Amino acid sequence: MAVADDVRNASDQFYGALNRMVNGDASSMAEIWSQTPTVTTMHPIGGREVGWQEVRGAWEQVAALGTGGTVSLNDQLLETAGDMAYEVGIERGQMTLAGRNVPIEHRVTNVYRREADGWKIVHHHTDLAPEMVELLKSL
Repeated sequence: MAVADDVRNASDQFYGALNRMVNGDASSMAEIWSQTPTVTTMHPIGGREVGWQEVRGAWEQVAALGTGGTVSLNDQLLETAGDMAYEVGIERGQMTLAGRNVPIEHRVTNVYRREADGWKIVHHHTDLAPEMVELLKSL
């Protein structure tokens, strides 16, 4: 059970960093993300980022437009296997992005890996959010 608790703690850290990001500060993402060339994201705004530099850049771009909001993980299902773990659930909340309120409700998959300094997120994938995609296209 200790391993699952450790991964839940990593998940809590990720969602804490995500909430700081929607409020304009992406700096704490570096604390919970693995910083290897193999990390990946597929955000609700579309696209795919590969490697820590691209992943970090995407979080920073959204943070630059985010001025408020909250995101929570609901209906979490967490599974562990050795040094890997994944969770699925529903992200719910809202954020102010480029001055507009945008609802958040999409399915999510997060993958974690145990590294020398603890569990780190290595993949984040959500459904596309049409409201976010359209908003960013209009900028």
